Amino acid sequence: MTGDLREERLTAGGVALSLLRPAAPEALIDEEAFARDEFLPYWAELWPVARTLADHLPDVAGLRVVELGCGLGVPSLVAAARGADVTATDWAEDAVELLRMNAARNGIDLRAEVRDWRDPWPERFDLALAADVLYERRNVEPLLERLTELAPVALVGLAGRPYEAEFLRRVETAPVAERVVRVTR
Repeated sequence: MTGDLREERLTAGGVALSLLRPAAPEALIDEEAFARDEFLPYWAELWPVARTLADHLPDVAGLRVVELGCGLGVPSLVAAARGADVTATDWAEDAVELLRMNAARNGIDLRAEVRDWRDPWPERFDLALAADVLYERRNVEPLLERLTELAPVALVGLAGRPYEAEFLRRVETAPVAERVVRVTR
């Protein structure tokens, strides 16, 4: 984990959390990583819709839950604290490392893995989560594919980003339409 961290205390989904997060997310921008795959450290921000999604989780006790593009992992931390078997995923190694640290410091058991959700996965879950992950058009199709294959129900937190409208249009005509629930802040 590179850069300075600051502590932030918050309550989401009825769970009090103490999170370490980057003090200056913009300092994490890596020009080489951007040139390779347009990678930006979106994970380093505490996005409001992640907290909103955590606040709107149903009863997840005993469910197998996956979060795509977890970033700081607030929905994953809340789901795990409320009894779910959670796998939190992000393609940023630093995000996964920091989520593991935050889970440990809050006494929460979950799995955090580096995954690219543009690739198919063999696992299946009861519930899929994604909060504010549609920053770019190229994420619309892979997100829809993963949600379709990973779980019978998905909760997707939307923040009003430009490509969310395309995602919602595609969801309406996809076989997953009745299984994706929008959560907005």
